[in-house]
Amino acid sequence: MTISESDRLHSQLSRFEDMFPGYRTEIVEGNIVMSPLKPHHNATIWALWSVLKSQVSDEWDFLSDVAIPFDGDNEFCPDLAVVPAAEVAKNLSAYSPDLIELAIEVVSPSSVRNDYEIKDKAYAARGIPNYVIFDPYKAHCVTLWNPGPDGYRGRDVIPYGQAVVVETGIGKLSIGTAELPVDPGATP
Repeated sequence: MTISESDRLHSQLSRFEDMFPGYRTEIVEGNIVMSPLKPHHNATIWALWSVLKSQVSDEWDFLSDVAIPFDGDNEFCPDLAVVPAAEVAKNLSAYSPDLIELAIEVVSPSSVRNDYEIKDKAYAARGIPNYVIFDPYKAHCVTLWNPGPDGYRGRDVIPYGQAVVVETGIGKLSIGTAELPVDPGATP
């Protein structure tokens, strides 16, 4: 790449600065790609995946950041979703929310409202039995169950450092939170 090409790409990216707080914007093969800036997000997802994988039967598997269309206005990509392994094996670009036994979101600075409010209502209204939110900025986890039309009727807040236990239709799942990353500016 020549210097003039580099300068041109930099000037194209500079117009996106401040438009998408919490994301790194790149141009990759001619496409604009946005990625979260904080490493705690992915570290939390990988830790949860590893812990849960050993607790679910081979009949269940995980989706991460795969499209789940809910309606014309909402197409979510849960950070982690437990669905039947036979469905994951199909390797699709989108899956029905009706397949989800457990949805997990990891809060990022730009997703607070979506994770705590919008997805609470949408996941519950669709009948997803269990929804768990891990928040490295508050150093706690929120477990939600008993879905209703306006959100989940059951809710517990568990500080990081304690075990999170989720009673699901596929068994009791236990997640230790002591080793999950916490943002240095966390306000528990």
